[in-house]
Amino acid sequence: MQDVNLVFYNFCDQPGKEFLVCDLNFGGTFADPLELFSLEEYDIHNVNKRGFYAVGGNLDIKTLLASYKWGIFPWYPYKLCDEIEWYCPRQRYVIFPEEIHVGHSLRNLLNKNRYHITLNQAFRDVIHNCRNVDQRDSSNFSWLGETIEKLFVELNRMGYAKSVEVWDNDELVGGFYGFWYKGVFQGESMFSLSPSASQIGLVLLCHNPYIDGEKIKLIDTQFETPNFKHLGAEYISYQQFRHIMNG
Repeated sequence: MQDVNLVFYNFCDQPGKEFLVCDLNFGGTFADPLELFSLEEYDIHNVNKRGFYAVGGNLDIKTLLASYKWGIFPWYPYKLCDEIEWYCPRQRYVIFPEEIHVGHSLRNLLNKNRYHITLNQAFRDVIHNCRNVDQRDSSNFSWLGETIEKLFVELNRMGYAKSVEVWDNDELVGGFYGFWYKGVFQGESMFSLSPSASQIGLVLLCHNPYIDGEKIKLIDTQFETPNFKHLGAEYISYQQFRHIMNG
């Protein structure tokens, strides 16, 4: 793996155990995760559910475009960490639109026809709400800061980031955004100002799974949560994830 440096590193918010990760400082580059996962040394020293993959580097458009095209994403408490932490879980938690599950309570809300969605009509409002709703950004463990917000606004301008807005009449009550590439929507964050609004948005998107005329192959939720589990999300391997993205 040319130009790839591996270093031992601790989670900045969970000190005490070292993990072998890519070092992106001093000109290091992302390694193909499939190659990295095949290394015996990496396999022994990097068994963690979060998928801690790399440390360092820069938060800029060029780096984000390179990382998300591999399915690698920045995720770290920026107020506590001195360096950027990057993640690439070996098991991705995903939703296939055709397999979305709608439970009884969500179905009742849908039947009321109270909400409707739009695509990419209020990206700035969505990401700003994702950052600030419920005073998220005031927490020391917040990962969505001003830098990432500005970068994703630029990615949206370039066509790589998309948002789903959930409306109650003319009021924005929920939504989510993510990185859009080759029919795979890599979800980043959601917000709801009304009960289950973002979940309803996800269901409605899956019922008409197209963005800019291209069919959505899968929605990557990155990690398991109870809400995603109730919606029918499932684990697939990173290898399957890449195959679907590049298929």
